[in-house]
Amino acid sequence: MTLASAPIPGPLRWAVLLLRGEAVAVGLVAVWLLWADLTAPTVDLASALLVTAFAAGAAAALWALGGALARRRAGARAPAIVLQLMLLPIGWFMLQGGLGWLGVPLMALGLGVTALLVSTPTTRALGFE
Repeated sequence: MTLASAPIPGPLRWAVLLLRGEAVAVGLVAVWLLWADLTAPTVDLASALLVTAFAAGAAAALWALGGALARRRAGARAPAIVLQLMLLPIGWFMLQGGLGWLGVPLMALGLGVTALLVSTPTTRALGFE
């Protein structure tokens, strides 16, 4: 039996599902931003569209990384971890800004997915051991 034919271990499956869930959530934010860009009076439309494009790109990256990890592409693990660790400063600044109800879960999500991605079953499934 080859490595790719073995079933995907639970931690990797959960990491993929959470990455895809994050992609959908960020994609919805991008759609909302696009709607806001097109309907709200704005002083700097170019900057607003740039932020929207950044959100859409992040959603696409999260979706693609989830797919690559589902196909056991070892090279997708490091960028996925980087994106998850980026949730820590985002959550921290939300916490400082009085949005702890959102910041704390974002930080927990980032740490949780990172833990799933570095777990022993995921490491084995990606061929690092």
